[in-house]
Amino acid sequence: MSYAGPEFEPPPTRRPRRRLIAVVGGALVVGALAGWLMVQGAGRGPDGGGSKASGTATSAGTASPSPSAPSPSPSPSRSDDGKPAPAPTTAAPSGPLKGRVVVIDPGHNPENFRHTADINKKVDIGTGWKECDTTGTSTDDGYTEAEFTLDVAHRLRALLEKQGATVKLTQDADRPFGPCIDERARIGNEAKADAVVSIHADGSGAGNRGFHVILPGEVRAGAADTRAIVGPSRELGASIAGNFVRATGSAPSNYVGDGTGLVTREDLGGLNLSTVPKVFIECGNMRDSKDAALLTSGAWRQKAARGISDGIVSFLRG
Repeated sequence: MSYAGPEFEPPPTRRPRRRLIAVVGGALVVGALAGWLMVQGAGRGPDGGGSKASGTATSAGTASPSPSAPSPSPSPSRSDDGKPAPAPTTAAPSGPLKGRVVVIDPGHNPENFRHTADINKKVDIGTGWKECDTTGTSTDDGYTEAEFTLDVAHRLRALLEKQGATVKLTQDADRPFGPCIDERARIGNEAKADAVVSIHADGSGAGNRGFHVILPGEVRAGAADTRAIVGPSRELGASIAGNFVRATGSAPSNYVGDGTGLVTREDLGGLNLSTVPKVFIECGNMRDSKDAALLTSGAWRQKAARGISDGIVSFLRG
């Protein structure tokens, strides 16, 4: 997602009362990682895990430098074989998620680059002020984060609706820019969502690989009060991380999160202002050629959507 914001700092030491939740969430991810390692041992090449790479994450919020201005906004998302991504469907009349509401937040509007003055306006995130939104990042070949997030969002919506969920997107390339990060949080809050997932791809340095899920830290400042959602958001994030490993075969980030795939941050308005369980997922690093090859593959994006969907379903079914 690349927000040119503060350099990533390791999450603070968890307070004792959060220890049980942290252990449970960690166990879910560790179990999934064990399965991933078994696959690697069977002869599959590494896919991003390993020792910590140099460099810092630019995730969740900053527009990392793109090689050039984004290309004109894409028409409906298309897979790499040229076929349109799954179209919206009517929520199933029944299913395990009947009566549940899920909000999907595709990071960065494809038209943001045409509205720099608007997206550069500052909004209050409780702990300070940040830009309304950014353009996001892109691969070296010009495939934009905004196009990626919208395509995965469409695939994820189709999977969740088959489970009976009511699904709402914060944007569907149906507005000139944004919404701003405070409005993105408000959309989930007003929908009384049972879960909200913000989809992104990172813009870190080459050699930095893998996915990570960003969890809200405990924030109480101004309009922000995350105390009630820190626990359930961690459960949601751990469930998504474990299922993402299984569905995609990708390893957790080798540059943030100490190999857990989980990172806690307190500087993101979309999390600080949420009153419902919410996480961000950085599905990979667009500026690394190996990760970029995955992110630009329609088949892999379907796996990514499946992993996120399975994580949400598992969380909501308890």
